[in-house]
Amino acid sequence: MHKSIPSTLAPENWPFSLEFLPQPAYMVGGAVRDAILGRTREYLDLDFVIPSKAVKVARAIAHHYKAGFVLLDAKRQIARVVFPHATADFAQQEGDSLEVDLHRRDFTVNAIAYNPHTQEIIDPLQGYVDLQQGILRMISPANLEDDPLRLMRGYRQAAQLGFTIEPATQAAIRSLASHISKVAAERFRVEIGYLLANSQGTPWITSAWEDGLLVPFFKNATRESLIKLAAVDNAAALLSQNWQQLGAQLQEYVRDSIKTTWLGIAKLACLVNPNPELAEIELQELTYSRAEIRGVTTVLKLLPQLQVVDMSLREQYLLFHNADIVFPAIAVLGVALDNLVEAMSGDKPLHTAKGYQVLAPLINRYLNPDDLVAHSTPLVSGKELIIALDIPASPIIGQLLTEIAVAQAEGKVSTPTEAIALARQLLD
Repeated sequence: MHKSIPSTLAPENWPFSLEFLPQPAYMVGGAVRDAILGRTREYLDLDFVIPSKAVKVARAIAHHYKAGFVLLDAKRQIARVVFPHATADFAQQEGDSLEVDLHRRDFTVNAIAYNPHTQEIIDPLQGYVDLQQGILRMISPANLEDDPLRLMRGYRQAAQLGFTIEPATQAAIRSLASHISKVAAERFRVEIGYLLANSQGTPWITSAWEDGLLVPFFKNATRESLIKLAAVDNAAALLSQNWQQLGAQLQEYVRDSIKTTWLGIAKLACLVNPNPELAEIELQELTYSRAEIRGVTTVLKLLPQLQVVDMSLREQYLLFHNADIVFPAIAVLGVALDNLVEAMSGDKPLHTAKGYQVLAPLINRYLNPDDLVAHSTPLVSGKELIIALDIPASPIIGQLLTEIAVAQAEGKVSTPTEAIALARQLLD
């Protein structure tokens, strides 16, 4: 079947030469789908199906280009070649023909193949038509049951592509939902991570919950949790309008190696048990990293403090000290929850809600690097206190440092000498 071939599929845009691919060989999956849709990616992610010796082909390419090589599945003959700005997966064809292989996939839009040697698009399941109509349609319920993660992947792909799920497909997902509990927690976590990353994912998280896909993993999620998710999206948009810098920080990753944003942390806090200790156990079971767990539990611990109207400088200092880099996530959830309360009691505009009014001065402090309440610069170290006061190392040192920082924020001390004098006075 010949169609206009998107230039993004052209071999001259690949990280390796076409001559390394045997004939026939086919590009399949997301790269073909996205190319037809005109979606470009900074990072190329290519998938190839080869009738035989797929791993051997991958090894030869990796060797020639001095690229990374990973054997993903020896039994099914799947290997990955990792280039600086691309990955290419090579899989042995399943079944006797390419058509059989394509019939084993999840959705029709992912079952379109491209033969780079002949520039032909092979589309036995009319995935091209579904792409044009923005529909996600299953190939068969059995294929979804084969790998139950595909149930969740349907919602994720619908969110990413801006598609709708065809009614019979959604009905099949609903009827197969109990199978999701067979999926490894870390695989599920990756899918929910995509959906938490931006506001397009929120309605699909709601659908996934309604259809029974979240229950085995987020046992404490309720209808109210999902209303909170949408409120966090609204609060993030509001805060970003008024404080661009805070909006940018909400989109930053918790760590370079962890692809969860601070906005994602605030949303995760809506889905877990509100008790920080129980939330920690829940997130450990879902294989979240220590940094992500610490982010969520810090949000849950400090959230009640935002209810305090007219916080003293001491209270503000302790909030910032305990929140540290998690503050943007606490702020967005704080505004979201207060706006929800306000919305239920009347129809005030967001920016007049109490949570917004309480948080505005705190956000201004947080965004000012010279603010001594939000960003204290220690006048003395614990070691200097131990020497000056001639006392042993103990938890008291930490308490004294806190008192000095609060006094500094209040303008009562401003030099190391004054700080040590205050510490001596407190000890006496």
